[in-house]
Amino acid sequence: MAKKQILMLVGDFVEDYEAMVPYQMLLMVGHEVHCICPGKKHGDTVLTAVHDFDGAQTYSEKPGHRFAITHSFEEIDLSLYDGLVIPGGRAPEYLRLNREVINIVKHFFEQKKPVAAICHGPQILVAAGVLKGVSCTAYFALRPEIEAAGASWIDPGFNMALAHTDGNLVTAVAWPGHPAWMREFLKLLGTSISV
Repeated sequence: MAKKQILMLVGDFVEDYEAMVPYQMLLMVGHEVHCICPGKKHGDTVLTAVHDFDGAQTYSEKPGHRFAITHSFEEIDLSLYDGLVIPGGRAPEYLRLNREVINIVKHFFEQKKPVAAICHGPQILVAAGVLKGVSCTAYFALRPEIEAAGASWIDPGFNMALAHTDGNLVTAVAWPGHPAWMREFLKLLGTSISV
């Protein structure tokens, strides 16, 4: 299996599990993951938040860990990357306001490179205008904006472990879907795992 280079977009209050777990899973199978954030450079960190499903009408939020930025935002060369990961949390709501973040997303879609977005991560895809005619899922509260962007909403029902693939895009509802989400992303990358 050839090692792939993956780009991960994070920001302050990215969902802790949705950044750290995919990062570790992708490293585990031998890929290289570069974590970037606008305004941050190698060696900086972002704060994370843990979103939990504990019986309230929506998720609760607790302080998470510091997540390391591995590469300076301004120095990346998009042509070197084979795939893009967009975790959820609160970071996507403000990252989508950054023009360069939008350009990064558009690059991956124009080049038909694999993109994995989870939970609130698709907010960035909506802002980039790349969802028209696509089917996807996300955290339940994003359904109105997903549909307004011209995408077909894949209703997970009560299945938080659901992942959905359409072309080069794999989406998932929230961190309980990591196994299916990363399995589908690895397929898009052409990564096979022997068990």
